[in-house]
Amino acid sequence: MLTENTLVPELSVSDIKISLNFYLNILPFKMEYQRPEDKFAKLSLNGCQIMIEEINGYWQTGELSYPFGRGINFQIRVSDINELYKSLRKHKYPIKMDIQENWYRANAKWLGQKEFLVMDPDGYLLRFVQTLGERDKIEMNELK
Repeated sequence: MLTENTLVPELSVSDIKISLNFYLNILPFKMEYQRPEDKFAKLSLNGCQIMIEEINGYWQTGELSYPFGRGINFQIRVSDINELYKSLRKHKYPIKMDIQENWYRANAKWLGQKEFLVMDPDGYLLRFVQTLGERDKIEMNELK
């Protein structure tokens, strides 16, 4: 059984079948368990966990309209970003931001990652990243 993370987002989705197809067949998420009678599933990928449930009004705090994920992006670390990207392309799934290399300052270090963005069928923004390591300030200044 998968160890439960201390934070597991639950995403309200408009159609559980469409979302399951996206996460399990286009992306390489794994089904941990589901409750078909509740139109609910818990999914995982490389230690990342999410729950999805078809909209039922129970958890709703306001009216949902597309894109559901306004104001949030979920960063998901993967070991091979190119394979994931190829799968999306193979399925002709729209990419929001193509693969690029970015470096982000974390105190005195710079953390690098190769990343791209894609929106799930309900508009939740997923940012897939592959770690490139870290550099110090001097190295980053030399890149500019």
